[in-house]
Amino acid sequence: MARVVLVTGANSGIGLALCERLLSHDAQVQLCLACRNGQRAEAARQALLVSHPQAHISLVQLDVGSMHSVFKAAQEVRQSKAVHMFSTGEGLLTQKDEVTSDGLQQVFATNLFGHFILVRELEPLLCRPGNSSLIIWTSSSNARRSAFSLDDLQHKQGNESYSSSKYASDLLSLAFNRHYNSKGLYSSVICPGLVMTNLTYGILPSFFWTLIMPIMWLIRIFTNTFTLTPYNGAEALFWLFKQKPEALDPMAKYHSLTSGLGNNYTQPCKMDIDDIMAETLYEKLLDLEDAIRKKL
Repeated sequence: MARVVLVTGANSGIGLALCERLLSHDAQVQLCLACRNGQRAEAARQALLVSHPQAHISLVQLDVGSMHSVFKAAQEVRQSKAVHMFSTGEGLLTQKDEVTSDGLQQVFATNLFGHFILVRELEPLLCRPGNSSLIIWTSSSNARRSAFSLDDLQHKQGNESYSSSKYASDLLSLAFNRHYNSKGLYSSVICPGLVMTNLTYGILPSFFWTLIMPIMWLIRIFTNTFTLTPYNGAEALFWLFKQKPEALDPMAKYHSLTSGLGNNYTQPCKMDIDDIMAETLYEKLLDLEDAIRKKL
C-alpha cells in the first residue's frame, strides 16, 4: 500500500529536499505539494519528475497564513482524487510580523494556526480505522518558553513572534497526541538545525553570506547543529517518515544533525513542555477556530 505525504512549503528549501529524499527512498510514495505559489509548485513538481519520471505528485494551492486559503485547500483535498490517496496511506508533514486579512498575526497564522486548521479540516482523512497517520511540525532551536505566553497566543505584545510560534507548535504537538492517538493520528516535532534557505539568506545582505559561508563550513567541524544544506536539514523529517508513529516519543524534538565529516543523523532531545500548558493552548485554539469559522 503506497504511503501518502502532504508537504507544506514544498517548492523550495527543506520541503523540496524532503520530497526528493522521499522519492529516492520509495518511488511509490504519493506526494501532495501544498504551496502558496502555483507556478513555483509546478516548477518543483517538474523538477522532481525529471529525476523520478514515474512519481505520483499532485499539487494544492495553500497559503497557511490565510484561513480562507486553508479552508479552500482542505476542501479541495477532501473532494478531489487526493481523497483516495489519503484513504490508503498516511501523512502530513512547516521575520517581520504583520496583521493578515483575517485579523491574525502573520507569523502565528503561518507557523501554527493555519496548520492547526488544516489538520482539523483533514481529520476525517487522517483518522481512518486501521491506518496510522503522522503530523510532523518543523520547529526550531529558537522555540523558547520565555517567548511564549498563553495570554498572548499571537504574540501581539512582544518582538519574538517566531520563537513564540515555534514553542506553540511544540505544545500543540503534545496536545494533538493526547487527543488523537486513540484515533490513529500521531504528532512529532523536528528541528532542522542551521540551514541556509531563502528565509535565512533574507536576514542579511547577500555579500555578507558570500564572505561568511566558508567560516560556517569550518565551524561545522566543531558543532553538529550546522546542517547548512536543505538536504541535511531534512534528515529528521526523513528519519521520522521511516518510523512507526506509535513508537515515537511525544515529549521529544527530533534534531537533524550533521557531523564535521558530513554524516547526517537524527537525535531526540526532551522538550521543555508540559501537559497543562499544551491543553490550555489547544482549548484556546479551538475557541479561535470557532471565531474564524463564524467570520468566514
